[in-house]
Amino acid sequence: MTDARRPYRQSARAEAASRTAEAIVDAFLGHMTSHWYDDISLASVAKTAGVTVPTILRHFGSKEGVLEAIGKRFESEVRERRRMMPGDIDGAITALLSDYETAGDMMMRFLAQETRFPAVRRLTDVGRAQHRSWVRESFAPYLAGLTPEQEEWQLDGLIMSLDLYVWQVLRRDRGRTPEEVRRFMRALVDGILGSKPGS
Repeated sequence: MTDARRPYRQSARAEAASRTAEAIVDAFLGHMTSHWYDDISLASVAKTAGVTVPTILRHFGSKEGVLEAIGKRFESEVRERRRMMPGDIDGAITALLSDYETAGDMMMRFLAQETRFPAVRRLTDVGRAQHRSWVRESFAPYLAGLTPEQEEWQLDGLIMSLDLYVWQVLRRDRGRTPEEVRRFMRALVDGILGSKPGS
């Protein structure tokens, strides 16, 4: 006789496991906001998440595994925050700045540690690739008709204009408002789009 409750129990266990994994990622990310990667112990993460170290290892295998999960979450969240119609320059910059205002400080912390830890470097490399792909997609109408060399030149200029470090210098170092940062970035983008590729 088949136990009709088995699918329900399996679903409940899967949901509980997912909640536990999310709690671990949240705890690790919380530690990353105030500690350097090498100062974070799985014991401290376990205590914050309300689990044990073996539980963390069972879900992620290692400290690097938790960081990889953080990278996947970031990738999904960034994609959602930057969703817009290709060719809409103001919409692209607005979406980008919303992303930077939400996660820019954390991104800068990752960049500050990437040369010391290969696991962090893998995460930032994924971020760079995602950013380049997003810029290419967002500005596709302005890249159409260019030769491959011209497209790469124009793309490099747009990526430079919309780089996280531009936001960091203007927003954090100079104390500019988000609107001022938007205007700076729009001016930089207009300058790139108005120039002859490769000149």
